[in-house]
Amino acid sequence: MSDEKNVDRRDFSQGVPVSEIADGGMLLGQVAGEAVLLARRGQELSAIGGECTHYHGPLAEGVLVGETVRCPWHHACFSLRTGEALRAPALNPVSCWRVEQRDGSVFVREKLAAAPRRASAAAGPIVIIGGGAAGEAAAETLRCEGYSGAITMLSDDDAPPCDRPNLSKDYLAGNAPEEWVPLRPPEFYREQGINLRLSTRVAAIDTAAREVRLANGSSCRYGALLLATGAEPVRLNIPGSDLPQIHYLRTLADSRAIIAKATSARRAVVIGASFIGLEVASSLRARGLEVHVVAPEARPMEAVLGAEVGDLVRRVHEEHGIVFHLGTTAAAFDANGVVLNNRQRLDADLVVVGVGVRPRTALAEQAGIAVDRGVVVNEYLETRAPGIYAAGDIARWPDRLTGEPIRIEHWVVAERQGQTAARNMLGARERFDAVPFFWTQQHDLLLNYVGHARQWDRLDIDGRLDAKDCTVTYRRGGRKLAVLTIGRDHDSLAAEIELEQTIAAGG
Repeated sequence: MSDEKNVDRRDFSQGVPVSEIADGGMLLGQVAGEAVLLARRGQELSAIGGECTHYHGPLAEGVLVGETVRCPWHHACFSLRTGEALRAPALNPVSCWRVEQRDGSVFVREKLAAAPRRASAAAGPIVIIGGGAAGEAAAETLRCEGYSGAITMLSDDDAPPCDRPNLSKDYLAGNAPEEWVPLRPPEFYREQGINLRLSTRVAAIDTAAREVRLANGSSCRYGALLLATGAEPVRLNIPGSDLPQIHYLRTLADSRAIIAKATSARRAVVIGASFIGLEVASSLRARGLEVHVVAPEARPMEAVLGAEVGDLVRRVHEEHGIVFHLGTTAAAFDANGVVLNNRQRLDADLVVVGVGVRPRTALAEQAGIAVDRGVVVNEYLETRAPGIYAAGDIARWPDRLTGEPIRIEHWVVAERQGQTAARNMLGARERFDAVPFFWTQQHDLLLNYVGHARQWDRLDIDGRLDAKDCTVTYRRGGRKLAVLTIGRDHDSLAAEIELEQTIAAGG
């Protein structure tokens, strides 16, 4: 591809020689000042918006797969024919333009109207319990698939569905305003006919009567029900746990409270070197606080990513001034700080605990729905109760790559499960076999991870970890299970596609 700045200035409405676009290739330009991506598949050419609608990722740097293009940043997927956002984390479509070929050149003409929605029916009203990633994605997908019946979303949170990854990243760091956090404005739910009921607690599910009973005494009938209750932070039960400077992070209210405290605090202690804990540490350091991280493991994230990557993560944090206290944990809190199990004392104005989460399965258990370290679902995300599905952090589904049931607490996985569950509630019978994907941003270190390797017996590194330019492959019994990339977005997409092909071929 030629220099990107020159490509950006090219006006596709004036025509481009078809010979400049290789079969299976893409070209970036503009029409009326708007970024446009030209993609060629054989003799067919498509023109769609050049930026992902999630975080404005450059689609020209992504990968064409069949009749779709995938974003290099967070692996959203768009239809080249319609612009439809086919896979989360993008929820909005990209624009499409009419393409005309004449005399060996291609011209991009007027912008096309959005394709009409498909008509679809389901057996009775649909109720979604949960206002997180899976629930939101499911509600939107139902409407995109043409379902015109009643949708009720019941959330015990007081805030509408939000961009949860931002709560520990840019918003917490002070780099993103709060208006970026809600996934949709309030009027969106009214316009889409989604009855979003906040601060609403569900008391029970009557599977025989197909009824959800609320804590206020009212009830909702359902034809299909999605359990998307998510997870809740694991809370420490040690002396001083109820002190006001002890915080957990899950909701927008939690993030607001930490930000409010951080404005006057000088020193923070983060308990736990999980993804959330380390993102919080990075964000608080960006706000100028002195930050200490306490965790029982020898290296941060070693159990998930291996010793070599764990050493890199620690080094990056230490280069940014964070102090680690590893091989120990908190024994007690008091008004001035934390006492560790090794009897060391750390002064702190602010403490954030991030020692993991547990799935909120109580409603399912009370309703007699099978639970085994999560709500048990089949490949269609169905529970064993008729008409009831589960998605997101609570769902434990059969993974076709490893051949084992798994439950994963990743934002993109939750959204994609919500999309699949919604289509299945409308009769699609679509297997959930998307390859898990997550990303984490800590200081200037961006990690992308596809697949799932709970255990591995071989770890291969291509490139240099110290240069933050590498691909790390995790295998078990010779089988590739997961790939971590640093500074190699294209490799991350290639790994995702390869793992999908492995699944399609039967593992």
